[in-house]
Parts: sequence; C-alpha cells; structure tokens
Amino acid sequence: MDTCRTPANISKCSGSTMECFMVLSTQAQKISIGILCGLFGTMCVFENSLVLYLIFSSPGIRKKPSYLFIGSLALADILASIIFVCSFVNFHVFHEAGFSKEVFLLQLGGVSTSFSASLSSLLLTALDRYISISRPSEYKLLMTRRRAWTALAVLWLTCATIACLPLLGWNCCVLDSTCSELFPFVDDNYLAGWICFVVVLLGCIVYAYAHVLWRARQHVAYMEKHQAQAGKQNTRMRMDVMLAKTLLMVLAVLMLCWSPVLVLMIYSIFSRLSARLRKVFAFCSTLCLLNSMVNPIIYALRSKELSCSLRRLFSHCRRQLKAAEESPEAESTHKSSVVET
Repeated sequence: MDTCRTPANISKCSGSTMECFMVLSTQAQKISIGILCGLFGTMCVFENSLVLYLIFSSPGIRKKPSYLFIGSLALADILASIIFVCSFVNFHVFHEAGFSKEVFLLQLGGVSTSFSASLSSLLLTALDRYISISRPSEYKLLMTRRRAWTALAVLWLTCATIACLPLLGWNCCVLDSTCSELFPFVDDNYLAGWICFVVVLLGCIVYAYAHVLWRARQHVAYMEKHQAQAGKQNTRMRMDVMLAKTLLMVLAVLMLCWSPVLVLMIYSIFSRLSARLRKVFAFCSTLCLLNSMVNPIIYALRSKELSCSLRRLFSHCRRQLKAAEESPEAESTHKSSVVET
C-alpha cells in the first residue's frame, strides 16, 4: 500500500509528506510539464504585457473604465503566470521541498490571489458591460474612473485576504484537521470555501452575460430595423455588442480551461483521488495558464481600439527598424564620398 495515501499521512504536516504531492514520476511527464509551463508562461507574460502597454500608452483608451478592468485582468494573468510557473515547476519538476510551510503557503497564496483577481476582473468587466447596455444614458455617470479604481482596489484586497487565510492560520497544521489531497497544508474546509467563492463569481458572470447577450440581441434587431437612421447611437450600440461578444468568448475559454480543475477539486473533497487522477490534475492545472495566454489574443482580434493601437505600434517598430537598417548605409555612403573628395 502507498504510504502517501493512508489517512494518517494525509493529515500530517511534516515536511517529509511534501513528497507525497509530487505526483510526476517519469522523466517524460516532468519534461512535458516543463515545456507546457515554459511555453504558456512565456507567451502569457509577453502578450499580457503588450496589452498593458497598449492600454496605458494610449490616453484615449486608459481613461475608459472598461479597459481599466481589462488591464487589471492582464496584470493578474501576468502575476499568476510568473508565480505559478516558478512554484509549480520548482515543486513538480525539480522536486524542491526544502522550503518551510509558511513559504509554501505564501506561494500558494500568491497564485490564488492572482487567479482569483483574474476571475474577479472578468466579473467587473461583465458588470461594466451590463450597465453599459442596460442603462446606456446613465453609463458615464454610474461608471466613473474613480469608481472603477475603487472597485479594483476592493477586488484585489478581497482576493488577497481570502488567499492568505491559510497562511494566517486556516490550515490543517494549526487546526489539526484533514489536509487536502491536492495541496500540502491546505485544510479541506478552506478548499471547499475557496471553490464556493469561485463558483459564486462564475455564477455572477454568467448571469451578467446572459443579460448582456439578451440586450445585445435586441440592439442587433433594432439596428436592422432602423438602418436608415443609423448614426452615432447605432455606432455606440455596435461597439457594445462587439465588446460583449468578445468578453463572452473570454468567458467560454475561461470555463473550458477551469472546469477540469474545479471538478477535480470538488471530487477530492468528497472522495479519494487515485494517483492517476492527481497526475491528471497536475496537467489540467496548466490549462489555467492557457486561459491567461488566450485572453490577450481575443482582445487583439476583437477589440477595435486595441487592434488599432497594436497596428500603430507595429508600424512604429517597422519604421524604427527601417531607419536603423538604412542608417549604416547612409553613413558609409557619406564616408566614401568624403574620401573621394
């Protein structure tokens, strides 16, 4: 019988039991995880950094609350990818377990904060679209930049507080309770509470988007009926419908990437996980990075303002490269003409 799977060892908090959670047994599995984390993590940091640059380098874009929320989502995805990749690869691939319980829970808290903030930022974006479409005439009064920054501050503070609860004492070592089968030192009751928090966020997002899509469908029908009177109001409606569809794609990707992880987390609370399922969970965890990597691609393809800013950036880079290539040739031509003279 596997000593790591006994009920006694599941509730132990000694450093030696950390090895029980290192489920990747073959070199091929470790290499696969390393490649996936390296590829997804690198692309995620690059793409989300580009989104942040496009947002905050354009005065017209960064003033809009919608893009402040998208910027928060990009920042959360950057932090999540960096912390997740470093801690996950270090633990599962290099089998580093020499750090203390506090250090491990701090790393886990960083990952939880980032991913929770990413999901919460998506919720704020959904609510922003909800207000924009349901109450368009009052949108600018209701959704000001000050309120947007306040909502983001509350969001990050709440996510950080919930994620740091295990570090502050809600863990199976302090409470002498049963530890989670998926995360060392994490109490099963805390994991259940965190799952409930995520499910509530997802439920609110789905509700908001259901209303947004219903109103968007009404707007499309209205525009088709009154095409002859199309003007500024219809243009505004088209922008709202486009952004709503974009964020629906983000939500669909989010659900596809997070569903396997959440299902296995819920299953681990009510039943024992086999060694194979714990390996499946390790690989499914990389889907969270895939989600963070795909989001910026959707923005670039669907957001007209961001895609325009991206094209301007590429045009500027091309002009700079062209100028740099032509400069040595011009200098060498100038020198040769001087010599001939």
